[in-house]
Amino acid sequence: MMAKKGVVAKYLKMTPSQLDAEAAEFDKEMIAAKARPLTAEERAWWEKMRRRPGRPRRGQGAKVISVNVEQGLLTRSDVLARSLGISRALLIERGLKAVLAAEGRL
Repeated sequence: MMAKKGVVAKYLKMTPSQLDAEAAEFDKEMIAAKARPLTAEERAWWEKMRRRPGRPRRGQGAKVISVNVEQGLLTRSDVLARSLGISRALLIERGLKAVLAAEGRL
């Protein structure tokens, strides 16, 4: 049998009475009086961990939309995006900005 590494190995070597002594800590009730406020470092870590995962915000955030595009145009734009090394969404964003700039509305 292969030896287990890490924390598990420590407990595998213990006798039942040693395991009971080790687990006794978890039999106690949690006392709120023992709690303390988080330090600045702990608070920063907690805020980072509880944030929802997702894409980083750009500008005012993104809005998912559904747009009908002629298939040939979509194919050509996908080829262009791939050759530029950008996403379809970024290509469309650039196009919208170019039109808005040309119309003097950017």
